[in-house]
Amino acid sequence: MRQFKIPSMAALMAFEAAARHESFTLAAKEISLTESAISRQIAVLESTLGIRLFVRNKQRVVLTHAGKLYASQIRRAMQSLDRDTLNVMALGNSGGYLDLAVLPTFASHWLIPRLHNFNTCHPDVSINMGVKTDIFTFSETHFEAAIHYGAPTWPGTSADYLFGEEVVPVCAANVLTAPVTHPEQLLHYPLLHSTTRPDAWRKWFLDLDIDSPTTMVGVRYELHTMLISGAAAGLGMALVPKFFVENQLDQLGLMIPFDTPSLSDSSYYLVYPTESSHGKPLALFRAWLLEQAASYIKQAPYHALPA
Repeated sequence: MRQFKIPSMAALMAFEAAARHESFTLAAKEISLTESAISRQIAVLESTLGIRLFVRNKQRVVLTHAGKLYASQIRRAMQSLDRDTLNVMALGNSGGYLDLAVLPTFASHWLIPRLHNFNTCHPDVSINMGVKTDIFTFSETHFEAAIHYGAPTWPGTSADYLFGEEVVPVCAANVLTAPVTHPEQLLHYPLLHSTTRPDAWRKWFLDLDIDSPTTMVGVRYELHTMLISGAAAGLGMALVPKFFVENQLDQLGLMIPFDTPSLSDSSYYLVYPTESSHGKPLALFRAWLLEQAASYIKQAPYHALPA
């Protein structure tokens, strides 16, 4: 049983709006109340909490340190409540949903094209996706699982191996000034790098016995879609997972100037909190995803083992 009184939703909404605008007047306009009503709600909230949230200075109000901290916490809670409410409304009487963190290019090129099969097998389960490119703490987000690229060393999680990947250089055909017969020739062109895999080019060249400081030189993009677009726009050479581009080189206006088998030193995994109780949606998605990954490995055997 709670030993304290939680502030009313009306008071929290008034405070969040006033904190965001640092103005009772603008907050009143936003949530269709009078300025005096906003002031009363804030006063009640401060009395309940026993702390000042705003400093009144003539016609202005300024958040205190405690007010700034509380505003950020309340904003996250309200966003979570909005999201959960919309999810429930969207699902109706379905069998539930899974909030999945994904790598954007992987999701667009590999996962989403296969989801129709999952939806056919499990029409009552919805998969919600949000982008996360770095390791995060599950307890601090709404995500229940994630697609991870790297090593299976995410603290506090279990990891299911999916597959590895082959990487290839790509560029626009009109970028080349001469046919590429040796990989070292690629160093004559600008290299486009990934911020999430900053040493990918260096490792690729080292696998081909080329050690040069220029392999680390060049602009950096966060997403593989940006790398692919940059290469297609003639900005330089991009090193990307082969399965992102192999079926649409002509469509993208790209070519592989030097094609040699080169496995990346990391792999894709499905990760999820080890100690959490997992419901039906995750169990169904996990079984389906592992089946899809196994089928994919049969089609592309070089993905079979972790690098």
